Amino acid sequence: MSFSSEIKQELSYQLPAARHCRLAEISAILNFCSHVETEEDGTGSVRMHTENLAVARKYFTLMKKTFNIDMNVSVRQNRNPRGNRTFEIDSYTDMTAVSHVLIQNPCCRRAYIRGAFLMSGSVSDPEKGYHFEIVCPEESQAAQLSGMLESFGVDAKVTIRKNNYILYVKEGAQIADILNVMEAHVGLMKFENVRILKEMRNSVNRQVNCETANLNKTVSAAVKQIEDIQYIQKTVGFEQLPENLAEIARLRLEQPGMSLKELGQLLTPPVGKSGVNHRLRKLSFIAEELRDHKEESIL
Repeated sequence: MSFSSEIKQELSYQLPAARHCRLAEISAILNFCSHVETEEDGTGSVRMHTENLAVARKYFTLMKKTFNIDMNVSVRQNRNPRGNRTFEIDSYTDMTAVSHVLIQNPCCRRAYIRGAFLMSGSVSDPEKGYHFEIVCPEESQAAQLSGMLESFGVDAKVTIRKNNYILYVKEGAQIADILNVMEAHVGLMKFENVRILKEMRNSVNRQVNCETANLNKTVSAAVKQIEDIQYIQKTVGFEQLPENLAEIARLRLEQPGMSLKELGQLLTPPVGKSGVNHRLRKLSFIAEELRDHKEESIL
């Protein structure tokens, strides 16, 4: 079962206690996946269709608990024998209450978002990436949903795909907020566990990469220092150097893998990291001067 299916399975068992919240969720379901024919007296025939059994069960329960009406349930097998089944639920009721639902209360907005996701939404497996979306047939539906999510602090984007308006979120923390808004608490815990592990792995990888880069930088600097010191030793010898420079030159050759701080502690008297770095830079300057002088002699 996909992560989306798990979330929908969990949401399918949630039945709002308040009638106005049930109406909000029914309204979303009808807006996103149904055909409604309304008569002049306010009554109408409604047909809802879905390939998800959990969604069909949720809609049936909502309608039964809210309106206490009889409904016809049918199952259609797609032409492809391996294809999904389609569940259709027909009802005949006064639709005026549903068509004039006002999504004002936060609890009703939660219910509406939940219904929209059940009918036309999906969320990717957090192990593979972060992507939440709801497919909206009309631009007005996408704008309405975007406004509802914004009221909960979620910044959703809208794009067009195959004549549909796709409301989507790609930021992990915001997807977690949406799952919380829809009250998919089990799915939220699973999502957050995966997200925390991924962030820890990423943090460790960044730290390792940083330490590796610093190590490479340190090793490269040490190699250059040793090359300069060996060049000085070969050309003029350490006897021509001031005692403090000769001391650090010999020590660097003896301890090529030591850090500057460790080298400084072995000097007499001990010298700090910046002092050791200053002496090694002076040695590099001397080596460059000797190289330049040799080139001038050749010319």
